[in-house]
Amino acid sequence: MTETAWDWDVLVQYAGHQGLGWLLLAVVLLSLILLRAAPAARPTLFNTLLLFAVSLAGLLFSALLFASGLDAAAAALRELFLLIEGMAAIRLAGLALFRWLLPLLRLAPPRILEDMAVIAAYLVWAMVRLRYAGLDLSGIVATSAVITAVLAFSMQDTLGNILGGIALQLDDSLQVGDWIKVDDVTGKVVDIRWRSTSVETRNWETVVIPNSQLMKSKFVVLGRRQGQPEQWRRWVWFNISYGIPPARVIDVVERALRNTAIPNVARQPLPNCVMMDFSDSAARYAVRYWLTDLAVDDPTDSAVRQHIYAALQRAGIEPCIPEQYVHVEKESAKHEELRHAREMQQRLAFLRQVELFRALTEDELRLVAERLKYTPFVRGDVITQQGAVAHWLYILTEGEAEVVLEAGGGQRPLGVIDATQGPGFFGEMGLMTGEPRTATVIARSDVVCYRLDKASFESIIQSRPALAEEISHVMASRRGGLDSARQALDTQAQTMHTAQRESEMLRKIRRFFHLDQA
Repeated sequence: MTETAWDWDVLVQYAGHQGLGWLLLAVVLLSLILLRAAPAARPTLFNTLLLFAVSLAGLLFSALLFASGLDAAAAALRELFLLIEGMAAIRLAGLALFRWLLPLLRLAPPRILEDMAVIAAYLVWAMVRLRYAGLDLSGIVATSAVITAVLAFSMQDTLGNILGGIALQLDDSLQVGDWIKVDDVTGKVVDIRWRSTSVETRNWETVVIPNSQLMKSKFVVLGRRQGQPEQWRRWVWFNISYGIPPARVIDVVERALRNTAIPNVARQPLPNCVMMDFSDSAARYAVRYWLTDLAVDDPTDSAVRQHIYAALQRAGIEPCIPEQYVHVEKESAKHEELRHAREMQQRLAFLRQVELFRALTEDELRLVAERLKYTPFVRGDVITQQGAVAHWLYILTEGEAEVVLEAGGGQRPLGVIDATQGPGFFGEMGLMTGEPRTATVIARSDVVCYRLDKASFESIIQSRPALAEEISHVMASRRGGLDSARQALDTQAQTMHTAQRESEMLRKIRRFFHLDQA
């Protein structure tokens, strides 16, 4: 009985070592902290704990060999598994330091520093174990030059990657979060390790690039400029016929883009349009804008193209199709007549619902329908700007637009024009009196508008001046609603001013269309 107990004590003593209990406690505590505080490190943590468990099992196995009388084998295995145990403890300590403690202190060292620190600790621990194993380290130092040369030759690629990673970190030429282009790979740097740099592309691919390749070849860091925010200049190309003056094209496009807040398009520098080339069949233009979120380049390009297309359509400018793709379609006069008739019926249908035109006859409505100009807008476009002078009316038939009042350096919503409730109209003051716009109207979605100019409506009101009085009633009522929203007039005050407003509206309309001289 006594001999069995003595054997068991020897077994435990051989398998363990001084400080094992404290080491186990530290491993448990650090593991619990990392599980909670560093979820991203869990795979590495589990592998480290598995290695630690293997080392403990190996130490127990070496003790069994020792108890069986195999002293030499037991000693060799014991040193091996003590080395593994120490490496697992070092890796766990590195995780705790770099993934928990330093982030807790608001420090974010590069990942390569963690790798190099852990590797250096591995080497120190290996030297310590070799010394405890009875190896004379002075002999190793004496032959270190030969060993170093052999290792350097056999591991030159690995050493190149390690030194490359260190150089990239030290000279700050590359950082985690940068967007880079290397050969045909474009993506975001998500990790820089001792051997390689990981880049995630927009196609949900992770490309692993050896650090030595980054040091030897050229790579482009996108969107980075010293002292400037991260933004990347993009180009959007389009063709316009030579019959349209370039200055007009540039003005139309730049006005549309600069007056619209397009998501992920920088306000500084402003987007600009330039004429780039003379092609065989058209002038070649490009819009240059600065992208603020490099992950959404294609969707933002698409949004910019939509605004360009809508602005050109509003201005009556058609994009030019290359000659080799021109498609000629012959329509009979009857087919064209039917198409035009359908279009006029649609326009008459919504004109009859517009309160401003309720006093017009069918012939007058038809004349207005013929003179309407198709004017589309894209979500975010400023349709009318408060304070601007424009002698035309907009009729909104599809989509939504928001009416806002600009005051005190900000915007206050006044209402929404929703075409699903019937066609809406705005800008009647500019059409009928020539006054500046009293509010700003912004497209909340892609909208379809028709525009009626003063010149198109002038002949109708000149031929029947009595229309001015009918229209002034509608305008006075709508202006009263706007004034009420702007000034919070009470009902009594609004009623007192209604007659005065109607008289003032009628006077302005008659003066604007020269009816007093007719």
